Amino acid sequence: MSKTLILIPSRLSASRLPGKPLLKIKGISLINHVYRVAEKISPGNAYVVTGDKKIHKNVVNNSGKSILTEGNHKTGTDRINEGYRKINNFKYKYILNLQGDEPLIDIRDVKNLINSISKKNLGMGTLACKLEDYSLFENKNVVKIITTKQLRKTGVVKAKKFTRFLRNKKLNNVYHHIGVYIYRSDVLSKFTSLKQTINEKKSKLEQLRALENNIPINVHLAKKVPVGVDTIEDFYKVKKILELKN
Repeated sequence: MSKTLILIPSRLSASRLPGKPLLKIKGISLINHVYRVAEKISPGNAYVVTGDKKIHKNVVNNSGKSILTEGNHKTGTDRINEGYRKINNFKYKYILNLQGDEPLIDIRDVKNLINSISKKNLGMGTLACKLEDYSLFENKNVVKIITTKQLRKTGVVKAKKFTRFLRNKKLNNVYHHIGVYIYRSDVLSKFTSLKQTINEKKSKLEQLRALENNIPINVHLAKKVPVGVDTIEDFYKVKKILELKN
């Protein structure tokens, strides 16, 4: 697998669950659980990037690596771009943006994404899995991705559209988007140099900035449905799963 830099953007001011990166499970903060997953994916190449000193201190005090960035970034990708520049180490051709609220992300799915993108020297990639049921079409908390072709177990296909709401349940090639992104370093630089688009701001989906500026997004099929932490109910669900492990 290509040596990939993993950057985990994190902030305390999440609108639906403020302070969630420092909520503890088994005595360890949520952000440190994600950091440990990142270390298993690419050992020695993971950093938390944050504008909050409390998060930075928490990661460092738990033997993790963290980069302190500016406080006000419009998106997580803009924050990881600053982190990448601060590392000032251009040995990394690819940068992975791993969400700081998904400690249950499947390691094999992420590694497969890295391999699929890096082996073909593609510019940008992400993950998607099958939708569990039709009710998720209208659930705005679940981002849907429409691809140009059906996703297979191997290889990637291009994303056609991202949306939070779909009324037409008869559409083909609709999947549950997983918010993990991999960028080739030059594509990351290009992406963050572009202004936010109207649709990106309206939908709060930064990937629309890429599509609307003709940056292809390649999609790899994930085997497992993610369990992210957006609400306090999500947190207790993830907490229960992690506490049952080992």
